[in-house]
Amino acid sequence: MPSLSDRSVAYHESLPFGKLSVIPTKPMATADDLALAYSPGVAEPVRRIAEHPEDAYRYTGKGNLVAVVTNGTAILGLGNRGALASKPVMEGKAALFKKFADIDAFDLEINSEDPEDIIRTVALLEPTFGGINLEDIKAPECFAIEEALIERMAIPVFHDDQHGTAVVVCAGLLNALTVTGKELAHVFVVLNGAGAAGIAIAKMLRTLGVNPERLLVCDSRGVISADRTDLHASKVPFARTTEHRTLAEAVRGADVFIGVSKAGMLTAAMLSSMARDPIVFALANPDPEIDPALARRTRPDVLLATGRSDEPNQVNNVLCFPFLFRGALDSRARTINEAMKRATVHALAGLAREAVPSSVLEAYGIASLTFGREYLLPKPFDPRLLTTVAPAVMRAARESGVAGR
Repeated sequence: MPSLSDRSVAYHESLPFGKLSVIPTKPMATADDLALAYSPGVAEPVRRIAEHPEDAYRYTGKGNLVAVVTNGTAILGLGNRGALASKPVMEGKAALFKKFADIDAFDLEINSEDPEDIIRTVALLEPTFGGINLEDIKAPECFAIEEALIERMAIPVFHDDQHGTAVVVCAGLLNALTVTGKELAHVFVVLNGAGAAGIAIAKMLRTLGVNPERLLVCDSRGVISADRTDLHASKVPFARTTEHRTLAEAVRGADVFIGVSKAGMLTAAMLSSMARDPIVFALANPDPEIDPALARRTRPDVLLATGRSDEPNQVNNVLCFPFLFRGALDSRARTINEAMKRATVHALAGLAREAVPSSVLEAYGIASLTFGREYLLPKPFDPRLLTTVAPAVMRAARESGVAGR
């Protein structure tokens, strides 16, 4: 059988090239159709939008259109490969928006590593889009870019590498704690990786109720401790007064390990030192922080999640971003706030506890699927995601006062 690499290249270069196309949504078969679609018919919608800007949501596709924006500085696990090389990923992200939530999306690859270029370019495009999905932009620049765009724009701006990852991780963690009988406020959590995803996960853990004194964050230099003088501003809020300096010291006795770092960071010895029923989210791709087979041999009581589709409990951002944006767009939210993210966390966690419909079992070729150690998160092809997560987001937008309708 051809390798995955060979099959992927063949998949992408089959005609038509790429993964996206643009299809008209109105009839274009007659001269009258053309008169309505373009000149002179478009004059009246133009006049109405000029008088009432909100009418753009009535007469154009703005309200169902998202920009997937990157500069290619942090492409998946491949690093900085540039804006052009990021296009296959961005097209794929746009295709997922359409597949899972019927949201139209354009990929925008910006050929600059200057945050101000990205901020200015995206902000100027606000009339075009109903929402902005930032993707594969390296830390710490991604923090400043998102913050500035949220400040300047009156449409939702969401950096999926940060918040999408955090939402899905936290949903899985809530269910893992339920399975093990542990409580969020009492567990000791070690988070390895302090980039975009790591910082967002740390923030959300605190928001959901993890005790800040029981959360240790590590970066490539070890534990983020209060006596370090080399910390970027994004890491400072998570600096702890602690005697621990290394990851090995930090995980001793810990209940939870979350890795958004690189392969091999969690050794068998480290895992052996963790508390009973250790919860391990080893999310480095394509190779996790610990090999799943080694983890299970080392600790048969481990609850394991990875980013891999060939392992149980895949932490996949596609569980979040299509449905979160669907709710944000349909409520015409001005922003995506913490209440909307928390609503997504709880909706995902709750859905995994429900009986799984036969259509999902058929899609994955399995006989049964029951909430527990090997089923902590819903499957991406579960059709209930759209009807569960999006309405929860809409309610949160309305109740938190950011819904436009």
